[in-house]
Amino acid sequence: MFTGIVQSVGQIAAMTPRSGDVELWIDTAQLPMEGVAIGDSIAVAGACLTVTRLDTHAFAADVSNETLACTTLGALTVGSRVNLEKALRAGDPLGGHYVTGHVDGVATVVALVRDARSMRVSIQVPDRLARYVAAKGSATVEGTSLTVNEVDGCIFGVNLIPHTQEVTTLGELKVGQSVNFEVDIIARYVERMRQY
Repeated sequence: MFTGIVQSVGQIAAMTPRSGDVELWIDTAQLPMEGVAIGDSIAVAGACLTVTRLDTHAFAADVSNETLACTTLGALTVGSRVNLEKALRAGDPLGGHYVTGHVDGVATVVALVRDARSMRVSIQVPDRLARYVAAKGSATVEGTSLTVNEVDGCIFGVNLIPHTQEVTTLGELKVGQSVNFEVDIIARYVERMRQY
């Protein structure tokens, strides 16, 4: 479980094919690795990955074919920058919203518009996920907890304040870019309860 509050922007140091899937080595930059152990979870661009090897300022994680198919991780290259967040521990502050790291799908940036010092971003989600997005609700984009400003069909808008642009990869977004998208977990459970 995560909060969607990005703790550091890391970099892909190596991508090694392993019998059909991939092992990633991620340079963690400023992310403190004290207390992280083999088997712990770290969100990489919003996808929950398990630490399989560990160094002082880097870790390795295996990325399955399922994850490669359902996220943007398969499109990463050595040098790609990625948002990082260590798993939430009891007693940690919850500054964003509950994020599982289970990416629901890949969305597309369709517009970027400056609004004073902020950036307004329009994102199109796959049709099957649109019903989970609500104005003033939460959404996770590339592992970052965001407040939804407005929704129009499959397109929703968010506002990136200068701080978010500076401390995450979202300040580098481009129109047409694919991004990992996770719906608010509460929306999923509400839908499931309504079925019974």
